[in-house]
Amino acid sequence: METRINISKVDPKAYEAMIGLEKYLAQSGLDKTLYELIKTRASQINGCAFCINMHTREAIELGETAQRLFLLDAWRETELFTDKERAALALTEAMTLITNGHVPDDVYKEVENHLAPNELAAVIMAIVAINGWNRIAITTRMPLD
Repeated sequence: METRINISKVDPKAYEAMIGLEKYLAQSGLDKTLYELIKTRASQINGCAFCINMHTREAIELGETAQRLFLLDAWRETELFTDKERAALALTEAMTLITNGHVPDDVYKEVENHLAPNELAAVIMAIVAINGWNRIAITTRMPLD
């Protein structure tokens, strides 16, 4: 596959805006493992090989198990994920697939039951961020590292 435009080289300020969101997330207190699960799950839905590759490796470096990563796209069928993780994954799927009925009230209420308001804000922004990164990586055909 031929690589397309390299936005970070052509317009570094565009990338700086995305990095600003990442800096917010890094200081937000959001659990890093949960963030990697969110990033991996959204990337699976979006079919972003670059991001799946990156975030599964980062999750493993944080201590995530291969089994949970292998079963992430079938998380509803396992008992490997906590209620908090399950709620965040359901929100990730609803926001990533927003044209499929938007974010249902039951999904939002469930995540709200498991996350403090500041955590919920960070999770929403994390989902926004990874969906943005997925779209950049897929559109520009970022090569695997």
